[in-house]
Amino acid sequence: MKGLWAGISGIIEGSEEPLYRAKKEINEETRISETQISLLKSVPHMRTDSPQYADHEWIIYPFLFSVREPVIRLNWENSDYRWVYPEEISKFETVPGLDKVLSSLL
Repeated sequence: MKGLWAGISGIIEGSEEPLYRAKKEINEETRISETQISLLKSVPHMRTDSPQYADHEWIIYPFLFSVREPVIRLNWENSDYRWVYPEEISKFETVPGLDKVLSSLL
């Protein structure tokens, strides 16, 4: 969703496991390798309405990772990144449901 702040995300292809896709998206969007990350927490999937399409919803599989020695190299999908404290998220214009996803993981 161009112009909105979001966490790293992607679309599950075929019968992929959500955790596999999450790790793949982290690498694709930031060039952080799987050896640099550790899964801290996951919660059951959530649903949120899509403002882009009528009668459409997104299914979100929330994961929280820690990262060792992050060197971020964004791909074409992104224009900027920031590390922010959870209480700062309300200051950003975000994709729908990001606040709920973050609060479920923290």
